Amino acid sequence: MSADRSGGASSDRPTGGFDAVALDFDGPVATITLNRPAKLNALTVPMVRELTEAMALATGSAAVRCVILTGAGRAFCAGADIGVLGELLERRDAAAGAALVDGCRPLYRVMRDAPQPILCALNGVAAGGGANLALACDLRVAADTAGLGEVFAKLGLHPDWGGTYFLPRLVGPARALELFLSAEVVDAPRLLGLGLVNRVVAADRLMDDARAWARAIAEAPPLAVARMKRAVYAGEHADLDTMLTTELEAQIACFGSADFTEGLAAFREKRAPHFTGR
Repeated sequence: MSADRSGGASSDRPTGGFDAVALDFDGPVATITLNRPAKLNALTVPMVRELTEAMALATGSAAVRCVILTGAGRAFCAGADIGVLGELLERRDAAAGAALVDGCRPLYRVMRDAPQPILCALNGVAAGGGANLALACDLRVAADTAGLGEVFAKLGLHPDWGGTYFLPRLVGPARALELFLSAEVVDAPRLLGLGLVNRVVAADRLMDDARAWARAIAEAPPLAVARMKRAVYAGEHADLDTMLTTELEAQIACFGSADFTEGLAAFREKRAPHFTGR
């Protein structure tokens, strides 16, 4: 299946010109796959641009209710391409290096502003910037063979791609410093214990489980889901009174929606609701 700029479901549409990522639509679920398996899906500037475009296409479709982000092959993402980093170091090309580091900024803006939840299906190792790309997603399901590591210190580098933002918010500052300083790759069971992933499943079931979870999310009321996501992230920086106002405004919007009418009718009629986002 391939990229469809209309957002509809298809299994044989054109690729949309992507080389390093793949974008597939299956009804209300879009799947973006990092697709440089021979390079462990390591990031380059052109790849990040493609990923940003694919994410914008997926989240810009009203037909899409959930987006899955995963990797092809045995790794999710090894972070920045070491070969590219070596070339930049030899040339002392700070501008190109900055472009690679800062390339996450427009991508994360798309992901955070998207009304749909972004679900990371962690199929293998996520290291460095790849680890933080996984942490930038709203939800994470990991294969039992997966791992995640803030490996920057091994290269004499500082965390980037949002690591110092996402990791302390998920595990607290002391644990975050431990993971940054040790530069260890944490296995799936410990990731679950730390709260860095929501679920761990057998590797051969990863995509089936991720798609099933995404389809379940797709059945939820889209207006309410979008407001929930917005409120949760707003709450990271707001006080209680602000969040009570945010909740009130969101609830009023949902109360006036067709989805609430449908949800209430379905509850009374003891049937599954069919939400449309109106």
